[in-house]
Amino acid sequence: MYLGRIVAIGLTPSGKPTAMYRVSSRSFPNREAVVKGETVSIMPRAGFEDDLKKSPYIAYHCVRIAGNYGIVSNGSHTDPIAEKIAMGMPPRDAITMGLLAMDYEKDAYDTPRIVAVVDRTSPEGFLGIIRKDAVLVCSFKLTPGTVFYLSTYEKNSPSLANIDPAFNVETAEAVSQYVINGGAFAEFDHPVTSAAIVAESAGFAIATTVV
Repeated sequence: MYLGRIVAIGLTPSGKPTAMYRVSSRSFPNREAVVKGETVSIMPRAGFEDDLKKSPYIAYHCVRIAGNYGIVSNGSHTDPIAEKIAMGMPPRDAITMGLLAMDYEKDAYDTPRIVAVVDRTSPEGFLGIIRKDAVLVCSFKLTPGTVFYLSTYEKNSPSLANIDPAFNVETAEAVSQYVINGGAFAEFDHPVTSAAIVAESAGFAIATTVV
């Protein structure tokens, strides 16, 4: 099954909040996630820079940290949502305002914008999406060893039905690999690259994986 881009939230088995992002792509597979400080960027791999001329939507920050919050998304809406949260706006409001301001992507597929937010001090997480026909933002009570996910296609509504109850890894490196081929994610086609954050005592650990 092809879901396109995927965001997910959960708690590791030991109870650490985590969020993850996966690029799945049939049109632009030559991309990678690159860490710089507390930001992760999606960008073309070396030799494929000309892909930027074909679509303005394939390069963006997919991870930002804002205090105790980690934000992951599939586009340039990462930044305004993170900035509003950093200014003190509640995550639900920041997600809703950011998605409404940016709207869905005006490409050939009307690609939805999706976002996930976790708080490293709380077992509550958020998933949001803006599609051509809807804006949906939901909060989730997180429990250890369980992941909730949302995608641009097919699984494109925040729902208790989109769940992986067998989440069994702890480190950011392992989480970034898990969203590529672990658990429920192993069933989803065309993985390209991923990024993950895991709460630690002094912030978030960040890791990426390239297929």
